[in-house]
Amino acid sequence: MHLLTRLLIPVALFSHLGHAQNGWPVAWKDKPVARWTDADARLVLTESPWSKQVEPIFKQGNGPRGRGVGIGMGGIGIGMGGQRMGGGRGGGRGGPGGMPAGRGMDPGGRPPSEDIAPRSINPVTIRWESALPVQEAELKTADGNAPIVDESNYSIAVVGLPSRLAVGDPQVLAKQWKGQAKLKRAGKKDVKPVEVRVLPRDDGLVVMYFFSRMNEITANDREVEFEAVVGPLELKQTFTLSEMSYAGKLEL
Repeated sequence: MHLLTRLLIPVALFSHLGHAQNGWPVAWKDKPVARWTDADARLVLTESPWSKQVEPIFKQGNGPRGRGVGIGMGGIGIGMGGQRMGGGRGGGRGGPGGMPAGRGMDPGGRPPSEDIAPRSINPVTIRWESALPVQEAELKTADGNAPIVDESNYSIAVVGLPSRLAVGDPQVLAKQWKGQAKLKRAGKKDVKPVEVRVLPRDDGLVVMYFFSRMNEITANDREVEFEAVVGPLELKQTFTLSEMSYAGKLEL
């Protein structure tokens, strides 16, 4: 790629994001969908009121004390339950980096690798997949791999998780992670998901959370906080409902 082109791409992206952050024209407020550019659609999907970039929090303990599974990370052992970091001892004995022999290994006998080491975790996208502007943005980008949603639920997707988190049966993982997620609103009972789906993809893991629309979220709630635990990663993001209007209607 030409050097000038490489320099201009980040500048253009920063300018586009700046428009969204400073109240300047943005696609979801100022353009009909037919006039959205590909860049407009991708902004809706990655950095908009419905889509946020979130840095996961690495949890040291993630289960009953002393019964966690260690994750080998190039000499660093992390006990997911033993609450220990350091020196290749977290979570058990018998495998590299503290990985108990025979547990959590891939078919080749290797631990889940360094992909989820704290120093190498990339931000993930937390997105209201069921919101109309998100659905329209995915149509605009012709994303044939977009997760399936249904009208009876609010659907939140966590996109870009390390693929190595999906060691094991996706249905078993979904059942486990279902109990570790919720939507929080001030003065109201937490809303738990009615379903979770784990979707391994070539470019990373996607986890879908479905919350019943019978627990209606209104503009009067002002903010909704999404919380989830995925393996050793804790995710938190607050969404401001006053910013999530589209075509004059709260879209979630």
